[in-house]
Amino acid sequence: MDDKILNQIAKTEKIPAATLRENVRNGTVIVCRNRKRSIRPLAIGKGLRTKVNANIGTSPDIHDLRTELKKLHAAVEAGTDAVMDLSTGGDIDKIRRTIIDESSVVIGTVPIYQVAIEARKRKRSFVEMSVDSMFETIEKHLDDGVDFITVHCGITRDSIRGLEKQKRLCGVVSRGGSMMIEWMVKNRRENPLYEYYPRLLKLAKSYNAALSLGDGLRPGSIHDATDTAQIGELMAIGELVRAARQAGVWAMVEGPGHVPIDQIEANVRLEKSICDGAPFYVLGPLVTDVGAGHDHVVAAIGGAMAAYYGADFLCYVTASEHLGLPTVEEVREGVVILRIAAHAADIGKKVAGAADWDYEMSKARFGLNWKKMLELSLDEKKAKRIFSRRKSRSSFACTMCGEFCAMERSKKIFGGKNRS
Repeated sequence: MDDKILNQIAKTEKIPAATLRENVRNGTVIVCRNRKRSIRPLAIGKGLRTKVNANIGTSPDIHDLRTELKKLHAAVEAGTDAVMDLSTGGDIDKIRRTIIDESSVVIGTVPIYQVAIEARKRKRSFVEMSVDSMFETIEKHLDDGVDFITVHCGITRDSIRGLEKQKRLCGVVSRGGSMMIEWMVKNRRENPLYEYYPRLLKLAKSYNAALSLGDGLRPGSIHDATDTAQIGELMAIGELVRAARQAGVWAMVEGPGHVPIDQIEANVRLEKSICDGAPFYVLGPLVTDVGAGHDHVVAAIGGAMAAYYGADFLCYVTASEHLGLPTVEEVREGVVILRIAAHAADIGKKVAGAADWDYEMSKARFGLNWKKMLELSLDEKKAKRIFSRRKSRSSFACTMCGEFCAMERSKKIFGGKNRS
């Protein structure tokens, strides 16, 4: 890894460069940026600020590139650290390449989706697709400049046998995971991404791309959380992480989607133990199954806890989760909500500089410095919109307290002293 890049990252993250180098060396920190792109690299892992990803992308029913680009720009404007293009409808190649060209942040994809789409175009089933066709699609994504790819390598024939014996409430909820399982069952073969893993590592290394080792057997219900299928896959992923490190390939681990509050700490500690501290990338997790329409809030609750216990990368969830594709505004809101969760966790685990932002906000609040307060708000746009409704008779207070503002009164009581 280039020393200049590492020094820049260390400065941004406010950690000693020597510490960062050691964590990069041992794989507890990864740096995402395809060699074909010139964007700022994204560092994820131990001791760093918790990062947030936003998922966008078309579906077979709705595939408007202009809308997806609006979502991309809304996510970036809201402060996302990464975007994943999960498109499954329309001109997939054009959509992906345009998103990459217009994005100032790292981009991730799930190449196996396109393998399934190409099969359908040829009026064939996904299970008829060859191993070579899978790897050709993966290379196409990497050659386009994708910075990290989700690959469901940890599902093996052994894990499928275990899943058959186990009665899950919601079965397999990962699209990529279900595709790989169907291919394996119909062809009576091992998962090609597991069997030919060295081939995958060679491809990733040639583009300096990161592997996001997908959790194809993640729970889609809190009742299925932390079961033998999920843990069995995680054990296989631990082996894959070690192989990636030996090959000089960046690797992070994807985590469960639905996990009750009392199991979040155990899930994070299991991943960190089994995968030797590899960066952990979690979807939420969602701590209840009944939040439809508000699943971004449900995910923020789980995400804050997961990040506090050691998760490094939070994938946002929007209000549309489980219901349909998100709108542009729901994408923006999803990023904001998960950024709040990530920041709250960073304060709790004392990430360098995290609490400084809040300290400055508190000083501005006590000084009733509205301009500064709005500037320091994580969602400045919404804060300004709400503040514009202010019609207080007081020149200094908001409409909540007006002339009874406790901070203004406390300044009079204690002589206007404020910590600085």
